[in-house]
Amino acid sequence: MDVDGCPLPDDRRYDLEHDVWAKADDASGLVTVGMMAPLASFAGKFVAVTFRELDGPQPVGRSVATVESYRFTGAVRMPLAGSVVERNPRLTARPKLLNDAPYDDGWVVRIRPSDPSAWAELPAASDIAEPLRAKIGAMRIHCLPAAPDVEMFEIGAECQAILVRLDEEIAQRAVDEVVHLVTDDPTSPIEMVRWSDRTGYPVLHQWAEANLRHFLVRRIATPVPRRRGVAGR
Repeated sequence: MDVDGCPLPDDRRYDLEHDVWAKADDASGLVTVGMMAPLASFAGKFVAVTFRELDGPQPVGRSVATVESYRFTGAVRMPLAGSVVERNPRLTARPKLLNDAPYDDGWVVRIRPSDPSAWAELPAASDIAEPLRAKIGAMRIHCLPAAPDVEMFEIGAECQAILVRLDEEIAQRAVDEVVHLVTDDPTSPIEMVRWSDRTGYPVLHQWAEANLRHFLVRRIATPVPRRRGVAGR
């Protein structure tokens, strides 16, 4: 399911008050818990995840981790009563997984519920779709497929000059880092397609706000140009 551009997978349950999801594994009896994509997009690039040391059963709403971005600090909370049995070790090294893969590699903890039937009592995606839509609108959230690592604001510049600077910026980025380009050049949608074909770097997402155009571009390890030209330096 998709709610105003924000993914909401149907195979899990949700605690909208705490912005977390829960996915049950029938084989192990464990429930994986993670952060919902709208909050991850609202927060921006996460830079730190700190897990809490918790022993034994914990109540609903107990904080299992603190997450920090440059503009947000908050807690990931238990949607079910239970015991934390596993923490995602990848988040400590790469907190941005919360942004880039909130429903997959960016999971936070796995818990063993105190009541195995409690997961099925949580709201399904269809139950929270309209309340979530209202929350997205109120908070002016725009869900992104990846959080930017750097912002480029190019207002009043010609597109060819912008693309030269984008070549330079991409060349400085590490593999998998994302550049957010903002421009008011009306030809930029066409020129960005040509730029992507020339360099082989993907445009992950694009959108418009008033007279501004936004583009997310990812640095990949082996870009493959789709037409003749000078690849990104």
